[in-house]
Order: sequence, then C-alpha cells, then structure tokens
Amino acid sequence: MNESKQTALRLDPVAVEFFAGIGLARMGLECAGFQVTWSNDIEATKRDMYVRHFKDCEETHTFKLGDIAAVESTELPSGISLAWASSPCVDVSLAGARAGLRGARSATFYGFTKILRDLGEGRPDVVTLENVVGLATSHGGNDLAAAIHELNTLGYSVDVLTLDARWFVPQSRPRLFLVGARFDVESDPDNNPQLRPAWLRAPFSNSKLITHCAPLPPIVHGAAGTLASIRDKDVSDNDERWWDATRIAAFEASLSPIQADRLAALRKARSYTYRSAYRRTRNGTPMWEIRNDDIAGCLRTARGGSSKQALVKVGYGKLRVRWMTEREYARLMGADDYDLADDIKPNQALFGFGDAVCVPAVAWLAENYLMPLINGKFTKRPIEELAAIGA
Repeated sequence: MNESKQTALRLDPVAVEFFAGIGLARMGLECAGFQVTWSNDIEATKRDMYVRHFKDCEETHTFKLGDIAAVESTELPSGISLAWASSPCVDVSLAGARAGLRGARSATFYGFTKILRDLGEGRPDVVTLENVVGLATSHGGNDLAAAIHELNTLGYSVDVLTLDARWFVPQSRPRLFLVGARFDVESDPDNNPQLRPAWLRAPFSNSKLITHCAPLPPIVHGAAGTLASIRDKDVSDNDERWWDATRIAAFEASLSPIQADRLAALRKARSYTYRSAYRRTRNGTPMWEIRNDDIAGCLRTARGGSSKQALVKVGYGKLRVRWMTEREYARLMGADDYDLADDIKPNQALFGFGDAVCVPAVAWLAENYLMPLINGKFTKRPIEELAAIGA
C-alpha cells in the first residue's frame, strides 16, 4: 500500500463492529466512507465468509473470533469514531422466546457496553445498536428503556428509529436502530414519522431517559425491485433444483383453502409471477404459506423462527417451486457482489445472510445520519449531564 493511500485511509473515520457476522454492516458503512478496522463475531463459519469477501483483512483489518465476553477494550484500535453492534436478537425476536435483554444471547448487549465502559474517555462519540423491532415491545417496552438507560450511563443521548429493507430491496425486514451520541444533538420530535412511527414514540416521552430525534430526510422509495428482479438466472427451467412432481403435490396439499385459491388465480394468468413461500406451524401442523406480494418475507436462520424460503414461479397453467439460492439471498440483502466461493456450503451462506443486516439500509443510515453526526451536522453543544453520568 503506497503512502498516499495510507494517508487517505487514516482520514476516514474509524469504525469497529461487534457481532459482525459475514460483514454486511461493514459493506454499508464503507458506502458512507467509514474505515472498518476491527470486527468481532463468535461464529467461525461467518468469519470464514467475512475474510474471504474482504480480501484486504490481513493488511488493514483485525477479526477477533470469539465470545464478546473475552474481548478486552485494549484490543480495539485507537481513535474510534463509531462502534456498531448487531447484537443477537433471538431473545427479543417476535419469532423467538421473548426472554428479553437478559436472555442468554441478547444479554451479550451488556458485554458490548462493558467494553465501551472500559474504554473510558477513549470510547467513540457515536454508537449504533441494530436489532429486531421486537426489542421495542419486549417486556412491555422495558427492555428498550433499559438499553437506552445503559447507553445514557455511558454518556450517550439516544435516538431510536426503524428502517425496513423493503424500502431498498424486495424483502420485508424491519429493524430497529439505536443511535447514541456523546454530545447534544439537534432534535425535532415531529421529524420523519416514517422512521419513528407512533408505536416507537414511548422512549421519547420517558422523562427518565435522555433521548433525541435528529432531523433526518425522508426515504424516497425507488428501485427496490421485485422477486423477478433478483432471481438467479443461472437456474434454468430445467435445473434439477426445481422440485419434482411428488414434492410439488405435497406442497399444494399443505396449503390452506385461502392459499390454494391464491395460487390457482396466479396459475391461470397469462404471465409468470414470482412469489416467496415459507413454512409455518398452524395448530401443530406444518403448512406452506405464499406471500400475496412480489417481495420476500424476512430471511431467517434455521436456529430461530422459520428457516429457508422457497421461490414460487407460477403462470400459464404451470407451477414450479424450489429453495432460494445463496445468490438470491445475497441480492435480497443488497449484497449482490458478495463473494460466494465454491467452497462455501449453501447452508453456511444462507445462515450468514439470514442472520445479517441489509446493506443499503446500513448505507442510508450511515450516509444520512452517522457520518453527518460525526462531522458535526446535528451537534449543538456537549451534554454536561451525560458527561457527568458517564464519568
């Protein structure tokens, strides 16, 4: 690496990421100009995909494999501007056990804040926590309030907003984002109800919490695409991955009357329609359900909630069904150019993407909020109250 490139890299705000997975948050942050120099995750298979994709890791980046509880603050680089954490969501997910932040996996949030606390005055000015929207209602909203309070004690005022992947890609994937800042931020409580809908207003009216609502631009719904636009064209109509007649018959037999009628109407059409389908257990019986729109349901992992999604191609009196491919999962996460090497097992890739964050959602947040926040766009003055709390 030449000297001019090293200088340019040093000028980019440094970000570190916890629960990094396969690196989709990094991809979004880099779109806004962040330099992600350190990452942590406990899953070796995710680390392997991460390192394969980001081929510059050994020169400019450190990946710490292991439990966050084993991470020492002294291992992090100096001069961090942003700490990103996509903490495990199973215990607050609508599809999980709803054990809350004290659940075995979601409690790793406190491992993250312990590291921030140990950094002392070297902690970053901005932190971002990404989780499922179930965090907002877990234990009657008390878990979200506890997370905000914890960040308050570290000197951060906290904003709470939601972004849905469907605004950027053809996948329904709403997520919650907590953005903490160690300084007073310009606030507009009436700003952008798209990002802070009525069901997410409770934290801002809680007098015991220190929060802000940064004035953010609206999201212009543009080329989010459809399932047809992300389909893997390497899978031809004669590909063996399409299910055989016996499996198709079992698929149709598992549909409810409403689902069967929906499929019959699509089958009669003089054009092909693409739909996603997923299995649900209804009254103890596994059933297939087909979405009534042309986007995917929320991609999940086999370790919680529904697992793999199927792609349905129907029209001209014909019906084809197959599992979605790894490339289709990547495109649904806004990571079309992700390196999917031949030695990456399909289930490994599906798990990695299903447990990740949508790249363009992160990019929008980073470009319109995180980078401007670090550059002082929303800053008013230091928060003396927060500084005293976090001391």
